[in-house]
Amino acid sequence: MNHPFSKIPMHPIRTFALLLASAAGLIAGPSFTIDATRSAGEVSPRLYGLMTEEINHSYDGGLYAELIQNRAFRDNSDTPVHWSVVADDPSVATIALDSADPLNDQLPTSLRLTVAQASMQKPAGVANAGYWGIPVHPLTRYRASLWARAEAGFSGPLTVSIVSDDGRQVFAAKTLSGLTPKWTKFEVTLETGKVAPTAKARFQITQDRPGTVWLNLVSLFPPTWKDRPNGLRKDLMQMMVDLRPKFLRFPGGNYVEGPSIAVRFPWKEMLGPIESRPGHDGSWGYRSSDGMGLLEFLQWTEDMGAEAVLGVFAGYALNGTHVTPGPDLEPFVQEALDEIEYVIGDTTTPWGARRAKDGHPAPFKLNYVEIGNEDAFDKLKSYDGRYAQFHDAIKAKYPQLKLISTIPETIHNGRKPDMGDWHDYSSTENFLKKSVGYGKDLDRKGPEVFVGEWAAHEDTAVPPWNEASKKMAPTPSMKAAIGDAVFMAAMERNSDIIKMHCYAPMLVNVNPGAWQWRPNLIGYDALTSFGSPSYYAFGMFSRNVGDEILAVTSSGSPVQGCATRDSKTGDIFLKLVNPEATPQALPIQLKGVSALKSKIMVTTLSAKPDDTNSIDQPKNVAPVVTTLSGSAPSFTYTLPPTSVVVLTLRPR
Repeated sequence: MNHPFSKIPMHPIRTFALLLASAAGLIAGPSFTIDATRSAGEVSPRLYGLMTEEINHSYDGGLYAELIQNRAFRDNSDTPVHWSVVADDPSVATIALDSADPLNDQLPTSLRLTVAQASMQKPAGVANAGYWGIPVHPLTRYRASLWARAEAGFSGPLTVSIVSDDGRQVFAAKTLSGLTPKWTKFEVTLETGKVAPTAKARFQITQDRPGTVWLNLVSLFPPTWKDRPNGLRKDLMQMMVDLRPKFLRFPGGNYVEGPSIAVRFPWKEMLGPIESRPGHDGSWGYRSSDGMGLLEFLQWTEDMGAEAVLGVFAGYALNGTHVTPGPDLEPFVQEALDEIEYVIGDTTTPWGARRAKDGHPAPFKLNYVEIGNEDAFDKLKSYDGRYAQFHDAIKAKYPQLKLISTIPETIHNGRKPDMGDWHDYSSTENFLKKSVGYGKDLDRKGPEVFVGEWAAHEDTAVPPWNEASKKMAPTPSMKAAIGDAVFMAAMERNSDIIKMHCYAPMLVNVNPGAWQWRPNLIGYDALTSFGSPSYYAFGMFSRNVGDEILAVTSSGSPVQGCATRDSKTGDIFLKLVNPEATPQALPIQLKGVSALKSKIMVTTLSAKPDDTNSIDQPKNVAPVVTTLSGSAPSFTYTLPPTSVVVLTLRPR
């Protein structure tokens, strides 16, 4: 099988300080015992999932495969940002924003290109450098489209091309003609030859004679996942599919709230053809094209074999304003009911019929709906009333749905949520300490627990929201992966009540200026992508989990871990984490197992604490798959320094 977790050479180890203090109860004579005589609880079938929001150019410039930045000329009201004039002397051209004759009400601003002088040898026009470059792959077909109109008497031609950033090499080009004073959509296919891959390229629209044209919704797509016209980037989709996620929490995060109530997640404006989507101001300092709309989120989820965990706007925005519960909140409650209907309503309902019209007649899978996001930040404490109003309306129409509160362990005006959303961004040091006894205080009577955002960072003094974190790499090191792994082990040990969890953020464009938060699970630029050490640790956990929790007891060792069993096959998945700078010999005993099959599959992630992956070294830290001989239910296994290990044990 060719996937990111296949056999890859292991790299040398460098020691780092022991992070687990005496509070862990270390004593002489290490031991690790797995009680296989009975199940200690059921592993949640939704335990490992993914979380997403528009941050770090996760969608535009990331997963959403559109290559043109500011395609509808709305990113800045004064100037056509990300666009530049192409005019080598003696050619002359100018560009400007123009709202005199809009394409439609949703896209009211066009780009006016005026060419005063040009020739076949020296054409003139306009260029877009995409999101930190246009990716050029060999023997690849790109779909280009644009809306255009021209002044009377000018019908073209226009040349649409992908060229090197200095304009000297043409990778692909096509001409189009037939422009008129009326808006017309043009579509062409651009195909590259046997060229070397590069992101040092731009997209151009040029003409070889004087004339004025107006442009709008200029678009360029590479091949996409399942070849959808408004689709997703293939390499990033494959990386997520390889994690085998059970759910996707969307659209956020802060993205669902918006900077203000007026620009909350506008799902109704994100449906249908892209020319009907106006876009909106996002939550992290840049505008969203909204090409990544509600249907695209749902198809993304379905394509991964996962289910949706839908976050709905609940009347609170990032600027601290909220909608007063009662009549003022009612339109927003109805907005959420409509959104749920779009997801699961049958085609006899208004929004179910709209989903069918958009191309997906069958309802999507939905079991959980989250009411808002991080509402504990609401200083006026309005969430109790807001949650209660949403709770009553949704339960009345969709009693089968489970509702998630963003303030865990709280009753809201007498309404008990089905689940509470916990967020935990901690250092590796803190995760190592608190993961030892994690879950002992959880109330098994509910509500269920959803750790909707979590991630380890390397330095206790530099959390993700600290300005100093911006000077660090956007993806985590092996040290952070150790913290992630012990926390995942703790959550898996308690997966009878921790029903879901997801690392956040998931995606980051690693170009300077493209990202706002670190660490992140998957990094990429315009051309390539890579998984961080934490990505590989996450995959080792998510790909190797049973449906029964097995109780584990350990002593005398800094190694932490967990165990689950597949009730159908009997396979036991033992996950171990060594945070130390030295190898750890760990005596392992399986109670209730008389013998093991002769081969034990071992997946190992091990590296120096500071080692990480990058665009240039995408698999500097990656798992190694080996086998271990032995059939005794009691054996000693030596973990490498700074390592995450999964042992697949098959009882006879």
